[in-house]
Amino acid sequence: MQQDLSDYRKSYQKSELLEDGIKDNPMEQFQKWFYEVEATDGLEEPNAMTLATIGLDGFPKSRVVLMKKYTFEGFIFYTNYNSEKGKAMEKNPEVCLSFFWPNMERQIIIKGRVEKIAENLSDGYFESRPMGSQLGAIVSPQSDVIPSREVLESKLAELEKKYTGKEVERPSYWGGYMVRPVSLEFWQGRPNRLHDRIRYTLQEDFDWKIERLAP
Repeated sequence: MQQDLSDYRKSYQKSELLEDGIKDNPMEQFQKWFYEVEATDGLEEPNAMTLATIGLDGFPKSRVVLMKKYTFEGFIFYTNYNSEKGKAMEKNPEVCLSFFWPNMERQIIIKGRVEKIAENLSDGYFESRPMGSQLGAIVSPQSDVIPSREVLESKLAELEKKYTGKEVERPSYWGGYMVRPVSLEFWQGRPNRLHDRIRYTLQEDFDWKIERLAP
């Protein structure tokens, strides 16, 4: 089976990214772009980002996770610490995040180092989640092989009865991570494949070096 996709073509022309219009700090530039994407139609989850890790088997692996917060320090998401990605990050904390916003013809590629956030912050976020999501975090041995979906649904039904009218405590194996960036590349689609690429690189004095990359 084969399919020729060579005729899939698009001209990118919605915006531009020039040095005289960018922020000195990349997190401020991220915030600017994120606000602009939020204000447009056609993208349901602008906080969806691809997380790439190096697995215990030596292979890179990417998956989509949801950013739940960003600050000047970095980007926060939540997951099971014992999952495949959790074990990968424990062994190699150097990761890559990427955002793709096709409605704005933009993407951002972020290299950084990941670390667990404070337990009280994970507790606070867990408490804010709907009960179904809380129980789902307990039910699923994320990334483990399971015999069937029925196993999960049966366990969920048991926990729903157990926790009726009760608060659900965050399991110790579930919580938040922050990716502290060392490099952020902002990509803006342009006509004739001459895309704008601006890269911020963290220096030893904690200033950011700004460079233009060839498309």
